[in-house]
Amino acid sequence: MMKLLLLLLLLLSIITQTSLSKVTISVTPTTLQKSGDKVTISWSNVDSPSKLDWLGLYSPPDSPHDHFIGYKFLSSSPSWQSGSGSISLPITNLRSNYSFRIFHWTESEINPKRHDHDHNPLPGTAHFLAESDVVGFESGHGPEQIHLAYTDVEDEMRVMFVVGDGEERSVKWGERDGEWSHVSVARVVRYEREDMCDAPANGSIGWRDPGWIHDGIMKDLKKGVRYCYQVGSDSKGWSTTRSFVSRNGDSDETIAFLFGDMGTSTPYATFIRTQDESISTMKWILRDIEAIGDKHAFVSHIGDISYARGYSWLWDHFFTQVEPVASKVPYHVCIGNHEYDWPLQPWKPDWANAAYGTDGGGECGVPYSLKFNMPGNSSDSTGTRAPATRNLYYSFDTGAVHFVYISTETNFVAGSSQYNFIKQDLESVDRSKTPFVVVQGHRPMYTTSNENRDAPLRNKMLEHLEPLFTKYNVTLALWGHVHRYERFCPVNNFICGSSWKGFPVHAVIGMGGQDWQSIWEPRPDHPNDPIFPQPARSMFRGGEFGYTKLVATKEKLTLTYVGNHDGKMHDMVEFLASGEVLSGDDSISVDDGARIGVVDSTFSWYVKGASVLVLGAFVGYIIGYASHSRKQNGNKASWTPVKSEDI
Repeated sequence: MMKLLLLLLLLLSIITQTSLSKVTISVTPTTLQKSGDKVTISWSNVDSPSKLDWLGLYSPPDSPHDHFIGYKFLSSSPSWQSGSGSISLPITNLRSNYSFRIFHWTESEINPKRHDHDHNPLPGTAHFLAESDVVGFESGHGPEQIHLAYTDVEDEMRVMFVVGDGEERSVKWGERDGEWSHVSVARVVRYEREDMCDAPANGSIGWRDPGWIHDGIMKDLKKGVRYCYQVGSDSKGWSTTRSFVSRNGDSDETIAFLFGDMGTSTPYATFIRTQDESISTMKWILRDIEAIGDKHAFVSHIGDISYARGYSWLWDHFFTQVEPVASKVPYHVCIGNHEYDWPLQPWKPDWANAAYGTDGGGECGVPYSLKFNMPGNSSDSTGTRAPATRNLYYSFDTGAVHFVYISTETNFVAGSSQYNFIKQDLESVDRSKTPFVVVQGHRPMYTTSNENRDAPLRNKMLEHLEPLFTKYNVTLALWGHVHRYERFCPVNNFICGSSWKGFPVHAVIGMGGQDWQSIWEPRPDHPNDPIFPQPARSMFRGGEFGYTKLVATKEKLTLTYVGNHDGKMHDMVEFLASGEVLSGDDSISVDDGARIGVVDSTFSWYVKGASVLVLGAFVGYIIGYASHSRKQNGNKASWTPVKSEDI
């Protein structure tokens, strides 16, 4: 009897200890109103905590352990070593509930074969400790991910948004909040997992339900008037009131904010790199939009939009992040490699094998094609059950500028539909109405970055597109893909013009947020990156994230490069309607206190060129030789240290 009693006491002790040491996790609140609302996850009783113990985010809540959408290490809480702590996170409405799970993980369990894009090990799920209650979003608060765009009709404005069902939604608008003079039913589309072309987009880890995408058009808008609008329905709720300024065909003023390769930021780590600098890019652009008051403007994002790359919830993060801007001004895009490229894409000539790979993460342009609806009707078949790829090439006028968007991911060579569009569009521009022409595409025709795999593609662009740009007097060609800023002289066939008139100025503006690119001198934590010498045709190179601002009238177009660290101008180029180009501004300062000199267009290009070549013959030799000793750099010649924030 005594032995039995002792055994019972021992069992009771074990049960009590187990109960006392059980990890607890709680989350508050459990109901949210909109994307960006925060939850606080608290935990206690983690025994022998490891700095690699982690918190996983799961949506839907029944996802397998290794199908998290993101994670945070418990060590990000100051009190983690006590076994207790808390983490606060803003979360995005994915149209399904969330749960949060805690796992124990140690360095000895790291699997080097399971890692993210930066080769950091992904956390292990062998030691599950606890799971929270479910967190969800209230219904009735209206649609999210609201963004505007032009249509082909000047007195219209398109608005798109996402909801969790396919029921009817509308847009209502008027000149005063609450006085809705018009209402229009939005059409609705969606895509399915089977429409994705490859992993991870069509896999169980990457796929999440994208919701229903609604597309409404506000018509009969007066010129240059601020309109208020709401989207939604009486039964499911309306959005808060937003507003925009309509286009004015009678005005010659143009304001645009332009960049490429921005991506999105997440408050957690995930399978791929996200772009924290995108927050600053949007912050400064929103500042500029608010500063112009009731003037019309638009945003241009030239490829590599969200960097979702098959992890569909990152599209939700992107649209949530840009909504404060994109619900106020039209948000225009062109396609990049990270929206589209996949192994079986229809147009993949032998010379482009190195350029076109798997960068789209299996999306094959489907989310891009349905989540945006740009002017025009360009499309290419995917060759699969997926919808045709859209938003490839189009154009529009606003103020004194004719804007052309092209696709560097689909066929652009002579004889193609896109080539014919570009040619016909450029030759039909009315220069008395729009004296300036700006062409935008993703992969650059000119760059001094080490983008060797794109060299064959650039050669084809030079062969087929550059003659059109020169013949039809394109003012400015803007490109992304290289994640830095670089501005060239008016250039044709790698040669600066004998005068400042006649050749386009090319600028690379892919500095919107993605940091995955060799720059032009080594960073302290990347000592093996090569130094890239700067040829005379490269007038300015900047290594800072940011965007460009374009302001134009019929007399002058000004493009400025704004840096994210201070929101100030770091480079400027001006174009006069006569064709003259003024480069630089002696009021611009850079981080190290150096001055960026003025390049006066009235100063003879021949004299300037002679001076540059004399200086370049010596200084360029030194810099070029140093670079060559670090990495073979091919057929570079006559290098000179022109204006730059990096060297």
